[in-house]
Amino acid sequence: MRTIMKEKTPFVLKPAAQDYLWGGTKLNDDFNLNIDINPFAEAWVCSTHPDGPSTLEDGRPLTEILREHPEYLGTHPLETMGGKPELPILIKLIDAKQDLSVQVHPDDEYAFANENGSLGKTEMWYVLDAKPGAKLVYGFSHDVTEAQVRRGIETGKIEKHLNHVEIFKNDLFYIEAGTVHAIGAGALIAEIQESSNLTYRFYDYNRVDKDGKKRPLHIDKALKVANLKASSKPRQPMRVLKYENGRASELLTRCKYFQVERWLLNTEGRQMPGFRTEENSFHALIVIDGCGVLYGDDFSLNFFKGDCIFIPASSENMKLHGKAQILNVSC
Repeated sequence: MRTIMKEKTPFVLKPAAQDYLWGGTKLNDDFNLNIDINPFAEAWVCSTHPDGPSTLEDGRPLTEILREHPEYLGTHPLETMGGKPELPILIKLIDAKQDLSVQVHPDDEYAFANENGSLGKTEMWYVLDAKPGAKLVYGFSHDVTEAQVRRGIETGKIEKHLNHVEIFKNDLFYIEAGTVHAIGAGALIAEIQESSNLTYRFYDYNRVDKDGKKRPLHIDKALKVANLKASSKPRQPMRVLKYENGRASELLTRCKYFQVERWLLNTEGRQMPGFRTEENSFHALIVIDGCGVLYGDDFSLNFFKGDCIFIPASSENMKLHGKAQILNVSC
């Protein structure tokens, strides 16, 4: 055990695992998560969603901790969730050994009205690794009609209407609700999204699961929420590193749902950078490479590649030491 729980002390989360048929083995091989599941498609590293809540190292669900200490979330997440002690976001690591389905997610308004008050799903992808030639789908390459989409699905030629974008390690993509998309085979992705598990599949390559059954499609719902206008192929945004002693940082995404920074930590022979959280939001630190230690006046927490550290809002001053890449997520 690495965690001794004290009030406002950071703690490491253990992910919930999903065995979707397109997954592989990289989440165990590359991140040493040691979860006995195959295929291992997604690790929900920071989640209170009922389909896969994260837990503490002692087995307690994060949901339970936040019920006991809603102040850990911070004022903004509590306001977003109407006072419910739940995360408004969900953070995943995704290993796409095969192509994911061509799909779309609803926005908040549609999800609330039609999916029992659920949140919609806007998301961000950060490419941790990509095999040569790996691609993703981002919207349509030209304006399409519902009839064209239905015909493309029926004939298996829907992909001719889609934008296919080659991806590379460290690429960044922002996927608004309503954007038709798919992660392609060979991609290893960190995904930050609204806390929702609503996925409407357009097309799934006529695949069958381990029981020989095709996964259901949701064409009617998908067409109600999808943007059928042409999407420009996404270009990588200009990213600027800011340097301080022991750490460089860059802002990846800031939207109304979440903010994500990437930290490059290297304190070998340098002053150790400080860190604290404000009252408005918790922070989740996802260690995507390397290792180190986070410590304060009365705690010391070692971290390793694949860890997700939950830091309650209004935390004490802390220091970071080590050599690592970290995604810092807040709301």
